[in-house]
Amino acid sequence: MDARELTVSAEYLVAIEDGDDWRAAIEDFADAEDITAAWFTGTGTVRDADVWHYDPAAEEHRSVRFDEPLSVAACVGAVSAPDDGDAAARPHAVLTRPSGQAVGGYLNAATAVGGRVALRAFEEPFDWILDDRTPR
Repeated sequence: MDARELTVSAEYLVAIEDGDDWRAAIEDFADAEDITAAWFTGTGTVRDADVWHYDPAAEEHRSVRFDEPLSVAACVGAVSAPDDGDAAARPHAVLTRPSGQAVGGYLNAATAVGGRVALRAFEEPFDWILDDRTPR
């Protein structure tokens, strides 16, 4: 295990607006504020979702597409800036259907109806190990 103390540089409440791509909105905000390391949580509603799951046997991500309205019951993740300097968000979400059934995984893309994300930025960059198992 590796653990270290981080210094919070700022905290934000970010509105995810109608028509925004959920993950891209977080990345665009981080780029605009020059945030290179952050943790976030959020809730909201999306019209559709592209959720990824890592298949260890095949050593690849598999996409599951949901073309239906879903509530974002919980979305958590981190933002870091890889070598190219652009922010990369890694949102993991639990999405619920009107029936109450939950689906979830790495939220690669989703068209927002609306939502709110609380984002805590840190002074120290994250040292992510990016490999084929890590969504970018």
